[in-house]
Amino acid sequence: MPRAQAVTQERLEELSPRTRHLLQGAGILGRSFSVQDLAEMLGESTSGLLPMLEEAMSAGIVEPAGDELTFRHDLLWQAVVGTISAPVRRALHHDAGEMLLSRGGSAVPAAAHLIHSAGRGDASALLGLDQAAREVLRSSPQTAADLAIRALELSDSADPDWFGRVGTAVDALTVIGRLSEAADLARTALGRAPPFQAPRLRCALAYILLLSGRPADAVSEAESLLAQQDLPDDLRGIAEWAMFWGLISLNDFRKGRQRAEAVLADREQHTDAAVVGALLLLARFAMVDGRVADSFAHLREALRITDSGTVEAIQRPYTRLMLSLNHRAMRQFDAADISIQAAEEEIKDLGLTVLAAQPALFRSVLKLAAGRLDAAAAEAQSGRTIAEELGTHGFIRVGLSMLALVAMRRGDLDAAVRHIERYQSIHAAPGMLFGSVWERWVMAAVAEAQGDPGRAIDILHIIYTDNEERRWALLTTPLTAAWMTRLALAMANRPYAQAIVDTAEQLARNNPDFPVFATTFAHARGIFHRDPDALASAAVDQPEPWARASAAEDLGVLLAATSGATASAKAVDSLDQALEGYERIGALWDSARVRARLRALGVRRRHWAQPQRPAFGWDSLTDTERAVAGLIARGMTNRQAAERMFLSPHTVSTHLRRMFSKLDIASRAELARIVAEKCPELLKRT
Repeated sequence: MPRAQAVTQERLEELSPRTRHLLQGAGILGRSFSVQDLAEMLGESTSGLLPMLEEAMSAGIVEPAGDELTFRHDLLWQAVVGTISAPVRRALHHDAGEMLLSRGGSAVPAAAHLIHSAGRGDASALLGLDQAAREVLRSSPQTAADLAIRALELSDSADPDWFGRVGTAVDALTVIGRLSEAADLARTALGRAPPFQAPRLRCALAYILLLSGRPADAVSEAESLLAQQDLPDDLRGIAEWAMFWGLISLNDFRKGRQRAEAVLADREQHTDAAVVGALLLLARFAMVDGRVADSFAHLREALRITDSGTVEAIQRPYTRLMLSLNHRAMRQFDAADISIQAAEEEIKDLGLTVLAAQPALFRSVLKLAAGRLDAAAAEAQSGRTIAEELGTHGFIRVGLSMLALVAMRRGDLDAAVRHIERYQSIHAAPGMLFGSVWERWVMAAVAEAQGDPGRAIDILHIIYTDNEERRWALLTTPLTAAWMTRLALAMANRPYAQAIVDTAEQLARNNPDFPVFATTFAHARGIFHRDPDALASAAVDQPEPWARASAAEDLGVLLAATSGATASAKAVDSLDQALEGYERIGALWDSARVRARLRALGVRRRHWAQPQRPAFGWDSLTDTERAVAGLIARGMTNRQAAERMFLSPHTVSTHLRRMFSKLDIASRAELARIVAEKCPELLKRT
């Protein structure tokens, strides 16, 4: 503020010229500074500075802070620095940077000065920026990107260190999610890179292709690199990891299996990155092969190496994310959530912005499985939004497929179709979250809901007819077994239905330690063989609320087709159980179908759900939105509210934006006022 600036300036003018000059040097070093650094920079002895330091402290300009001195207020510091002309300020920053560089050790403290003072072609300053960028690449990639780009701006392309700077900048830009910039810079440099510089840039480009949803191109780039005999070991490890992960993203496990096994057979000759990549591919292959315990074993070994080895930062979260997929498929929801949270913390701690969409998308599936459709949609929307901002196209598709499934469950087929159409317009390989199997099933489910079971069968043809695809589908999404059996029978295609039941039985027999397969098999067998005992068992044992309701509905349909008053009464009971289950989770499409079945039995049930929500106002808020509103009104931050509700901070932000729009407000204070008026009990909860 002008008045504060004037007062501050008056206080400085009361000091002696020598003290003002001392403070100017101190201001260049930062708000806090070492007396030893100040003495060295000014070419004075520490004892020679004492009179001036005493005057500055007596005037209340600086004060002790541990082993250093600090300006008492930002305004004082800024005022002191503001008295130095721009050319002199740059020169002083240069001197400070050179002083710190000359000591050896970390270049990061010097970089804070060099980034302000380095001139074009300043070799010493550029080398300091290079060193600092490499130092912080793993811990602070945004800072590394700033330093590397600044160094590139100040260097000539003829500089022999230029390609190294490009490599650091590309790596940093990739990690923070600026993929198009990273790709453009890498391709520009590759156009004139000498043979010994090109492999590093090509490794970086393979990563960018993976993250941009182009795994086939990434695999091609990696395989081309691996064909080079003189490729350095560290780059070979990176290329092998990129190849393995590309094949995982393509669900092409057969191609990589032999190579992965060769890497594990000769581990000493391969980097940790290559070994982890091989283990991840073999873990995925074991799942496709129906060997769930082996898959978990590979992932736990990969996690041990990831936590103790030398894998790149950007590779670290993938093991935990894949482990969460296995837990989710086995319906071990708590364990899956723990893995996602650990991966999310790793992504935040390492500054891996490019992977920021993944935890929300993984969590959306858990919320859907738990029957929390609002939370599932919010997480999916949050992940999709982040993926769109970053250009990670494969994950945009994942978010859209999730939103399509939630919309279908809610009975909004128009929205489901719009999400599918948007999904199909994105040119990217299916996301690694579930691969083509999951997304193909979602499209088929929407087609069947539209009244076109024939098209649904066509979409799923490869799953019905290919043993490996069928096993993979039932492993990753066990609830598809009953649904696909029912669909095939509805189209009078018993061979298709038989194939699903046989695969479900095989998985249950080969994986006795994972009870989800026995329940899945009981449900599919009950539909195929019209076995009420199997369906009743599935209705009790299914771990997902929607799947339990589905099994109860199938039992009710079977009993309704059985003659006798007792069977009819039992059919009504089962259908009531299904209706209650669907309505409890907001599956309006399924609820409407069950009501129609009950009406056919002469039973009418009042809608369990509340009347249609209005579009705006307090009554328009969902239960989840009201819970978030209560926590925010009690003064919690988005992160605190997210931790309390087991959501991501991005999802809480999404809920807040929707609430602000529905309530026509623009601040958290207004939200707190509305909560106090409309639902004060939310403020009292512990």
